[in-house]
Amino acid sequence: MPSVFDVADYILKLRGSMTTMKLQKLVYYCQAWSLVWDEAPIFNEPIEAWANGPVVRALYEKHRGQFVVASVGGNPKCLNKDQRETVEAVMEHYGDKSSQWLSDLTHREAPWREARLGLGDNERGNTEITLGSMADYYGNL
Repeated sequence: MPSVFDVADYILKLRGSMTTMKLQKLVYYCQAWSLVWDEAPIFNEPIEAWANGPVVRALYEKHRGQFVVASVGGNPKCLNKDQRETVEAVMEHYGDKSSQWLSDLTHREAPWREARLGLGDNERGNTEITLGSMADYYGNL
């Protein structure tokens, strides 16, 4: 199975460098739609519900301190044909959106909101957004 770094670098290969916040949201949507379309996660690293939206901590640790990123050291060749098609479809739909637009969108959706229950808008939190909550929500759209 590819890692979040493999998925992130495939996104960066397709779209070029971008803000770290945008990259975080795009890997989140790749995971969400992979669960729906491919009925399997595209990577194993957990996603946490941070104040600015979904974040993969392992990816954050890799790009910490950077605003824009061009590579995170992954290998896009680790993705199989279905996984590449999922990332490409996500990029077609979400790739031209701004990082703030994507963050705002995640804030309106149930998986992030449910994982943030009891926390204030800007309060730090690291509750995992479960694959089940993502599959249920996006599978019903």
